Amino acid sequence: MREQLKQKETGLIKMEFRGISRRSFLKFCAATAALLGLESSYGSIFAAAAEEAIKKKPVIWLQGQGCTGCSASLLSSLNPGPAEILLDMISMRFNTTVMNGTGHVSVQVLEETFKEGNYLLAIEGSIPTEDSRYCIVEGMGFKELVLKAAKNAEAVVAVGTCATYGGIPRAGLTGAVGVSEIISDKPVVNIAGCPMNPSWLMGTLLYYLSFQELPALDKTGRPLAYYGNHNIHETCPRVSYYENGQFLVDWNDPATSNWCLLLAGCKGPVTYADCNRNWWNDGVSNCIRSGAPCAGCVQPQFYKDFSPLYAPLFTPVTGDKGGEKPAPAPAEPAAQTGGLDAKSVLLGVGIAAAPLVANKVANSLKNKKGEVKRG
Repeated sequence: MREQLKQKETGLIKMEFRGISRRSFLKFCAATAALLGLESSYGSIFAAAAEEAIKKKPVIWLQGQGCTGCSASLLSSLNPGPAEILLDMISMRFNTTVMNGTGHVSVQVLEETFKEGNYLLAIEGSIPTEDSRYCIVEGMGFKELVLKAAKNAEAVVAVGTCATYGGIPRAGLTGAVGVSEIISDKPVVNIAGCPMNPSWLMGTLLYYLSFQELPALDKTGRPLAYYGNHNIHETCPRVSYYENGQFLVDWNDPATSNWCLLLAGCKGPVTYADCNRNWWNDGVSNCIRSGAPCAGCVQPQFYKDFSPLYAPLFTPVTGDKGGEKPAPAPAEPAAQTGGLDAKSVLLGVGIAAAPLVANKVANSLKNKKGEVKRG
């Protein structure tokens, strides 16, 4: 009996064994579809892709100059949890933080996966360019290893701001850069954040597994659904205080604790991500709601051009009503795909693109049905 069950075991059944119900997982997939501009009914397609992921798409996860915060963020996810993500939704072949194998055993798995090809390459941490000795992984400079790993990869996912734009290490002496500055012959998607939100990564992976292509990206290589049409300031719970020119200047004054955090260093006006809608830690909270100013960690300017973190980016100017108001925020860059301009992004490019994506899904399903009938 046990052997028969083992033979028909799928990714969703495994998750039920670990305490995650099929209903909970399908709910996660439906929510992911909605965030990507699809009808929630298409979540079942994501679920089917997740079931097949362990058979189709191995994942190699390399770590360079970083704090491992993005791995920790991924492992802190709850629905689904880390076991379901690493073992059921994706086939994690190599990740130095969580794998059991060490030494020559882990290297052998890595080399075998390189030879097989057709894997997804996830890179966490920045890549030093001044001297390879700043970061040695598996006996070679990290840049050399990244180029070797990318050679037979289907696509590359830069996980976290260090991997996307250089992040905090870029402010140092190692010449740290992001993945896109090293890899130019493979599709690269940037999942920025310090650390990134696990749903941004898993939603992107599910989209890729479902459609065999990356979602629409903004000019900096980030998924539009999670970044391009979400200005932190415009969706901030403190925005009414901003409009009234009420800015927190004394952290110890309870009367102003809910006021706008611009003068406390908030980078929300120039930051684009859905943090105010897609909360962290399984929907518990986010930076601003927990009382901290937005650090702008998803932007290419973080950390070097946004430091010091608690200093304002610009000085507020006097508004028409006599209160102090910051200058207007600069627009986010236009999208890479679809010819959309910055105005379209700000008005909600994810919603505008939804019919196109839905049509693609419908056509895909129609083609699959036709293949079944012909078979």
